Amino acid sequence: MDTVYAALGRFDVRFRYLIVVAWIVITIVCIRTFPSLSSVTPSATINSFLPASAPSIQAATLATPFQNTRYVSGSIVVSRDTGQLTPADQAAMDRLEQMTRALPHVKTLRDLSTSSDGAARQAVLQADVSSNGTGTDATLVSAIREAFGQVNAPAGLTFHLTGPLAINVDTQNASQTTRNVLQYLSFLLIIVLLLVAFRALLAPLITFLPAVLVLLLASPVIAGAVTYLGVQAAEITQLLLIVLVLGAGTDYGLFLTFRVREELRRGLAPQEAVVRAVQTVGETITFSALTVIAALLTLILAQFGIYRSMGPALAIGIALMLLAGLTLLPALLAIFGRAVFWPTSTQKREDVEASLWGRLTGRLMQRPALTLGLGVVLFIGLALGQLGTSLGGFGGQSSGGPTDADSTVGSAVIAAHYPSTNQNPAQILFQFPASIWDDPTRLATAEQGLRQISTLQTVLGPLNPNGATLTVAQLIQLHQQLGNPQELPAIPPLHTSISPQEYNAYRAAGQYISADGQTVQFVAILKDSSSSSAALNAIPALRTAVAQVATSVGVEKSGVLSANAFAYDITQTSQSDLSLIIPIVAVLIAVLLVLVLRSLIAPLYLIVSVVLSFLAAWGLVALVFVHLAGSGGVQFILPFLLFVFLMALGSDYNILVMRRIREEALVLPLRIAVREAISRTGGTVTAAGVILAGTFALLAVEGNTDQVRQVGFGVAAGILMDTFLIRTLLIPALVVLLGLWNWWPAPLFRKSFTMPAPEAPTDQTEPMLQIGPVFGKERS
Repeated sequence: MDTVYAALGRFDVRFRYLIVVAWIVITIVCIRTFPSLSSVTPSATINSFLPASAPSIQAATLATPFQNTRYVSGSIVVSRDTGQLTPADQAAMDRLEQMTRALPHVKTLRDLSTSSDGAARQAVLQADVSSNGTGTDATLVSAIREAFGQVNAPAGLTFHLTGPLAINVDTQNASQTTRNVLQYLSFLLIIVLLLVAFRALLAPLITFLPAVLVLLLASPVIAGAVTYLGVQAAEITQLLLIVLVLGAGTDYGLFLTFRVREELRRGLAPQEAVVRAVQTVGETITFSALTVIAALLTLILAQFGIYRSMGPALAIGIALMLLAGLTLLPALLAIFGRAVFWPTSTQKREDVEASLWGRLTGRLMQRPALTLGLGVVLFIGLALGQLGTSLGGFGGQSSGGPTDADSTVGSAVIAAHYPSTNQNPAQILFQFPASIWDDPTRLATAEQGLRQISTLQTVLGPLNPNGATLTVAQLIQLHQQLGNPQELPAIPPLHTSISPQEYNAYRAAGQYISADGQTVQFVAILKDSSSSSAALNAIPALRTAVAQVATSVGVEKSGVLSANAFAYDITQTSQSDLSLIIPIVAVLIAVLLVLVLRSLIAPLYLIVSVVLSFLAAWGLVALVFVHLAGSGGVQFILPFLLFVFLMALGSDYNILVMRRIREEALVLPLRIAVREAISRTGGTVTAAGVILAGTFALLAVEGNTDQVRQVGFGVAAGILMDTFLIRTLLIPALVVLLGLWNWWPAPLFRKSFTMPAPEAPTDQTEPMLQIGPVFGKERS
C-alpha cells in the first residue's frame, strides 16, 4: 500500500494546480446545478419515523377515514395573564377571526369559545397549504401573525398561533438559524484552535480549507442524490453534516499537515515531504474515513426512519472529505511549501508538546497495569450514571416546536386554560368486516368493554358524541330517518319531528363512524397524566385490552393511536435498531482495523475501548441532563448515534496511534516504540480531538432541541475521553502489557518474538537515540 500512496503523493504534487482548480470548478458547478439540501429535506411525519409494521402506523391507517390529510391545522389562542377576557378582548378576537378567514388558503375556521376560567379563547383553522415549513404554510403563518398587530387589541392581551401549521414553520426557521450559527461558530472555533496548534498563519487556513470546500460541495451533491437517486435525508442530517465534515475533515488535515511538518524538520524538501506524508499517513486517512462511511452505511438497515435517512447522506459527505484529504490538501501543501508553517521554524528542533506526551507516557508505562486498571474503573464509574434513568424524547411534549417559539408558548397557553385538550386523548379504532349500521348493537358492546379498561378515565363514541347520550334504538331510528350522519347539514331540515338535541347528537356521531360504516373510533382519556412514564408504559396493556374488546364484537383489525403510543413505538424501534446495528458496526470496523493494522489481537481491545467510552459518555449525559438538570430522561436517539459516531470517529485516533506504534516497533523495542509513537502523535491527537469535540460541543450549546443538545454533549464528551484517556494512556498501557501479541499473526509478531534485548551503547555501537528519540526529539 505504501507504493500506491507514494504514487498518489507524486500525482498530487505534479498536478497540484490542476487539482485545486478542478475542486473549485466542480464545487461551483454543483452549487449551481443541484438544489439546496434544505429544500429537499421533508418535514418529519409519523411515516418517516416508524416502519409500516409498527402498531402506530397500522392504527394511523385505520384512522384515515377520520383525517383530512389534505389540510394542515392550526390553533389561534388569545389570553390574559391576569383576569378574564373583557368585551373589548372578545371583539379583538372576533376581528382577528374575520381577518384570518379572508386570508388565502384558509378553508375553515371554527371558534372553540372561551375557556372555563374566562381568561382565554381559542379558534382552530384548516388550511390548504404545504407542510414543509418554507412554502405557502410559512407565508400564511406570517400573515396571521401580522394580523395580531392589526386588530387594535387592548393592552395586556396576547395572541399566539400554534398547532402543526405553526410548529412546522417555527421549527424550520429555528433549524435554519441554528445551522447558520453553528456553521459560523464552527469556522471560528476551528480556526482559533488550529492557530494554537500550529502557531502559524497559513497552516490553519490550508488545513481547514478542504473541509470548508467539501461542506459547500456536499450539500448540493447530497441534495442531488435525494432528488435523482432517491437517497433519504432528515432535518437533523443538515446539522450533523456540518459538524461531521468540518470535524472529520480537520482531523484528516491535521494528520497530514503535522506529518508534512515532521518530514520538513527531518530535512526533506517541501514537495518530497508532501509525498512522504501521503505515503505514510494516506492509508491512515483512508481507513479512518472508511470506518466512518461503513458505520454510516449500516444505518440503512435500521427500521427507524431518522437513522435510515442519515446514513447514506452523511456517508457521501465523508467520502468527499476523503477525496479532498488525499488530493486537495496535499496539492495546497505542495503549492505553499514551507510558507504554510511561517513564522514557526521547520528546522530541526525539539517539540515541546511531543516531549510532554513522551514524558507522561514514559512514567505511566512504568506501571501499565495500574494505569489500565484506574482507567477502566473511571470509565465504569461514569457509565453507572445511567442507573435510574430511562429513554425518552417524545412522550408528554405539548409542542414539537423550539423552546422559545410562538407556537410553543401558544401550546403552553392552551394547556393552562384548556386542561382537557392536554390530556393526550387516544383514538381507539375498530374496523368491522361489514357496515356497523347492519348491527349497531355492537357499538354499545364495544363502548361497554372499553369502559371496563382500568387505565381509561373517559370514553367518547357514537352513542355519546357531544355530551348527549343516544341509545342504540335512537341511533337506528335516526339513521333510518336521516341517512348517514356525515352528510347532514348543520341546520336541521324544516318540519322535522326530531328535536335539535337529537339531531345535533346524531350529526356529531358522524365524527366517530366512517362514511362506509365499517370503521368506528372511540376517543379515550387515560387516567395517568399524558406526560408521565406510567401513561407511556401503559400502552402495551391498553393495546391488549383493546384487542380483546375487538374480538368480543367480531372486529378483525383494531388499534390505538396517540402521542404516547407513537412514543412507545419509537422507543421500541430505536432499541431494536440499537441491538441490530451495534454488532454490525463493531464487526465492520474490526475488519477494517484488521486490514490496516495487520493484526487480529489489537482490533479486539480497540473495539472494547470504544465501547467503554460509549458507555461512559452515555452515563455522563445521564448525570448532567437527568440527575443534575432534571430532564425527563436520556433522549431515545442518543445511545444509537453516540455509539455509531464514537465507534467510527474514535477509530481515527486508533488507526493513527496504532499505525505509528507499529511503524516505530519495526526498528525499536516495543516499550520505547510506544513512547516514541505517543510523542509523535500525542500533539496531533490532542489537537484533532479538541477540535472535533469542539464542533460537537457547539451542538450542545446552540441546538434548539434536547435531542440535538444531548447528542452534541455526549459525542463531545466521548471524543475528549478518547483523546486524553483512551488513545494516549489506556491503549499504550495495553500495548505494553500484551507485548508481542499485539501484532499476531503479522510478521512483526515473529520479529518481536525473536528480537533480543537492546545492548547498552558502547564505543563501537551507536546510541539508541540515533535510531529514534524517547521523549520526542527529532531523529538524526
